[in-house]
Amino acid sequence: MSVANMTGEWLFAGTLESLQQEKAKVIKGGIAVFYHEEQVYAVDNRCPHLGFPLHIGSLCDGILTCHWHHARFDVCSGGTLDPWADDVPAHDVKVKEDGVWVHARSRSVRDKEMQLERLRNGLEQNIGIVIAKAIVGLLESNVPAAEIAAMGIEYGTRLSGGWNAGLTILTAMTRVLPKLDKMGQLLALYHGLHHVARSSSGRAEHHLLGGLPQGEVSQERLTSWYRNCVEVRDTQGAERILLTSIAKGATDEELADMMFIAVTDHFYLDGGHTLDFHNKAFESLRFVQADRRSQVLASLVPLMANPTRSEELHQWQAPVNLVEPLRQAFSQLPQHRREEQPFKSVTTEEEENLVGMLLGEQPLETVHALLQFIQEGKDPSQLAQLVVLAAAERIVRFHTQNDFGDWIAVLHTFTYAHAVHEAAARGHEPMVLRAIFYGAISVYLDRFLNVPAAPRPKPAEGEASMETAELLQLMDQRQQVNQAAKWVASYLNADGSREKLMNTLGHALLREDAEFHSFQLYEAAMSAYDHWSVRSDPFAERAKETLLIAAARYLAAHAPTARETPHTAQIAWRLSRGEKLFEE
Repeated sequence: MSVANMTGEWLFAGTLESLQQEKAKVIKGGIAVFYHEEQVYAVDNRCPHLGFPLHIGSLCDGILTCHWHHARFDVCSGGTLDPWADDVPAHDVKVKEDGVWVHARSRSVRDKEMQLERLRNGLEQNIGIVIAKAIVGLLESNVPAAEIAAMGIEYGTRLSGGWNAGLTILTAMTRVLPKLDKMGQLLALYHGLHHVARSSSGRAEHHLLGGLPQGEVSQERLTSWYRNCVEVRDTQGAERILLTSIAKGATDEELADMMFIAVTDHFYLDGGHTLDFHNKAFESLRFVQADRRSQVLASLVPLMANPTRSEELHQWQAPVNLVEPLRQAFSQLPQHRREEQPFKSVTTEEEENLVGMLLGEQPLETVHALLQFIQEGKDPSQLAQLVVLAAAERIVRFHTQNDFGDWIAVLHTFTYAHAVHEAAARGHEPMVLRAIFYGAISVYLDRFLNVPAAPRPKPAEGEASMETAELLQLMDQRQQVNQAAKWVASYLNADGSREKLMNTLGHALLREDAEFHSFQLYEAAMSAYDHWSVRSDPFAERAKETLLIAAARYLAAHAPTARETPHTAQIAWRLSRGEKLFEE
């Protein structure tokens, strides 16, 4: 190719003689060109770690070293010796008639398969910047978010230790993606995948045991065997039975019934996390390949090895014995699934009365009322939804004079109740309905966290602000719990956009180094809101308001933080757009 034809994709970097004198220079497109050991090399001038200009780094023995965090790169290929920094894109160079020409596009191929491999490496090595860049590249390549999340779910569930908090966060954040704008979606995926990598770090691969030899055993018998194994904490036997059931062609509904019955054989396992994790795993099946179903569900079995059984805890037995009345109620639950008759709806008056009862001081009356509703054929899903609402009201009325750690208590009840509602909507196995009662009792046990009760926020007088950025500014300050709640009440009273508010609450979460429970809270509140959105009557409108205020109060209580995690994702996004981070 002649010099005259080297235009378009080739950039002129000056004469070879001038480069020999300068040793390093930056040309159009932010490309650093080096003369080293009688050769010319070109790489992106931004260190892939945090964007520091590489042309002012050191080049010795073929290794280019960034002076900010000392990341090292092979100047020829761009490959890094320090995986936490990622490879730097390298460019082809030609020298013609004493002129140096650099190709405008790097040699790095960033297609879908390469980005998926990059994400896999980032997860395995627990490298945040690599995970973030892979997500950006995949989103920019229009790869569906569910496919990106699936890799994290499949990676995390194939390791030992079972389903974990990281997998729960990833599934929850994937479910709320429709509530978020583009940057919110990037942050949500990054938080989820970052937590999967962190939770899975150092774990060995778990090889599935395999099912039993095929025989004529029924699904009913397999369910009985599974429950017996769980009862004696035999997780190996439980795994084999589960895999046998899957191999025999059990549906997701049948598998959910089998596993949720075992989860509810004992009271409120591990403070609600066991059932919540089961629910999230079943929700994640929407995102993974069908052949990963066994792997995902088998990851739940280790959770049954040694969970805390709440019927053994003092507060469930004294000063009011809640265990025996619950067992008596369970003996009166329907014994068979309703296959033909539709469920009856709970009336608005009954809804108001039941929520009041749930928040009251008479737990045995609540147990009796729930049992009567179920025996009358009322919709269990609607009953579970009302327990969710009562749990949200506990958060709305949680007084900041309480010990800060007590936020977790009301949070656990709320997210557990939400998981029960999702499970109740998925199927109507009578024994799983025990979980509704556990949630109702947990709401009762949280009653002291509303003494004194925080007043339900009232809209501010005068014209309310419609700028949701003001809510984020409030949360830049510590403990603006009541102020944030009042802002949301005023915004809703002024008929502000619910969609815009939910996106803003999402950013209030995702811009923080949020801990596990905050992710649970946001997803549960948004999903519960959607369930009420099919109605527009006054009771439903108040329910939706309760959920949004509860989310705002909890998120405000846990902000601000150092915000290091989202910073990594934002760096990856800005680097992909060619922004000059260091110069700013």
